[in-house]
Amino acid sequence: MSRVNKDEMEKYRDEDRQQEAGACIMGEMRKDREPEKDRTSSDKNKYYWMWREEKKKRQEAEGETTIVKGIGQNSPEMKSAKLEVEAVKQQLHTDGEKYKKENNDLYNRIAELTEVEESHRNLNGKLQERLTEVEEDNKKLSNQIEDRINQLRKSGM
Repeated sequence: MSRVNKDEMEKYRDEDRQQEAGACIMGEMRKDREPEKDRTSSDKNKYYWMWREEKKKRQEAEGETTIVKGIGQNSPEMKSAKLEVEAVKQQLHTDGEKYKKENNDLYNRIAELTEVEESHRNLNGKLQERLTEVEEDNKKLSNQIEDRINQLRKSGM
């Protein structure tokens, strides 16, 4: 055989092998999808095949989870999200300190204003008492003056 014929033969053999491999893979895939006749032959087999299918589904789910975690943790979106979270945490810390100081200052201001209010209440109370005394004294003086005027009128003046 010539070299060309050997190469062509090898080419056809490779194609046949690939087709067989594809058929085998496809056949295995069909087996996984279609329940086998043996599966229902007894309860033991039934439970075995149920367990086997469940195991396969679990393994697939675990594999997908691993892939998602691997891709998700290292993706540019996740890295930028982590940086953003750290920036927000830092901002919250900074703002938190600022708000704590502001809150403390406001608390102190409220205490000062409460003292001033109490002082004003006391002073207002004293002023109210004094005003009442002055009004009473004013009435007394007014009555005294009226009495004197009446006395002077009676005496002829």
